[in-house]
Amino acid sequence: MLTITDLSVNYGAVQALSNVSIEVPKGEVTAVIGANGAGKSTLMRTLSGLVRPGSGGATVGGVTITGRKPEDIVRLGVSLVPEGRSTIPELTVEENLRLGGLWRDKAGRNSTHAQVFDLFPVLAQRRKMRADTLSGGERQQLAIGRALMSDPRVLLLDEPSLGLAPLIVTQILELVSRLASESDLAVLLVEQNAVTALRVATTGVVLNLGNVVMVGSGAEIAADEQLRHAYLGY
Repeated sequence: MLTITDLSVNYGAVQALSNVSIEVPKGEVTAVIGANGAGKSTLMRTLSGLVRPGSGGATVGGVTITGRKPEDIVRLGVSLVPEGRSTIPELTVEENLRLGGLWRDKAGRNSTHAQVFDLFPVLAQRRKMRADTLSGGERQQLAIGRALMSDPRVLLLDEPSLGLAPLIVTQILELVSRLASESDLAVLLVEQNAVTALRVATTGVVLNLGNVVMVGSGAEIAADEQLRHAYLGY
């Protein structure tokens, strides 16, 4: 389980996150939603080690991850799929995947490699193709596959719907939901597309100006018309 406790982050005089506390259980998708400027990206950058918190922190299995180097956080079982599907375009599908598990032993890499191809058959079909020849949806699958190559316990997904057609987004997020339940993976999904995120999430967390304003089931938040109008803009 990923446990975030009283996490606060400041950018100079601006408080980006204020005492944020979230629990992300194993086997479930927890969606963090909110308008632009809510603090969603800051949350992901802090959990992945790119930003140091001012106070509070986060643990995985009781071990503190905040304040550590990004590579150390990966080794502790946390893997980030950043916004924008940051695959390396000049490398093949197979080479991109290999990079994701570079620090692991050969047996571990080979095992996860096979699992990724089972999960995303299209990647197996295109294994020798360069990443820049793939469609947007295929590149997103590759980005997720590369993150899985580190054998994470916690998967951080930052705006996976960006630039993708709605049908592709639905397919990818439904697959992530299945992956969470079948692999006992804790998934923290940050999304501006609240409708899609809440459809696959067990729990939804609404952020507004760095503060948690509501935590509930995905269905409960989606049905709260006043909250949707006030904080989500639909």
